[in-house]
Amino acid sequence: QVQLVESGGGLVQPGGSLRLSCATSGFTFSSYVMGWYRQAAGSERELVARITTAAYRKTYADSVQGRFTISRDNAKSTMYLQMNSLKPEDTGVYYCNSAVETQTFNWGMGTQVTVSS
Repeated sequence: QVQLVESGGGLVQPGGSLRLSCATSGFTFSSYVMGWYRQAAGSERELVARITTAAYRKTYADSVQGRFTISRDNAKSTMYLQMNSLKPEDTGVYYCNSAVETQTFNWGMGTQVTVSS
């Protein structure tokens, strides 16, 4: 049974930082291109960061480029998202999943990130 468990969210002031974690099980994590997604209230879920299987290539949405860093530890079947210089528009629920549309798993609960003063 596939499990995706996101954690690390919280309330942070603008300019602050958070580190999200995605603990996975039930599939061969190292074989999947993975991604972090964000869903703001009233908006569709969007892919904000993507990382290839061996972490050779990382890509980011324009809105987070230069501020967010995606990483993974295949030995631990875990993925991370370091978020710096946070802005109010980064507020939303963050999810992890496969970054390949035809290979996505059932979504986890996500972790709420709120950027506010």
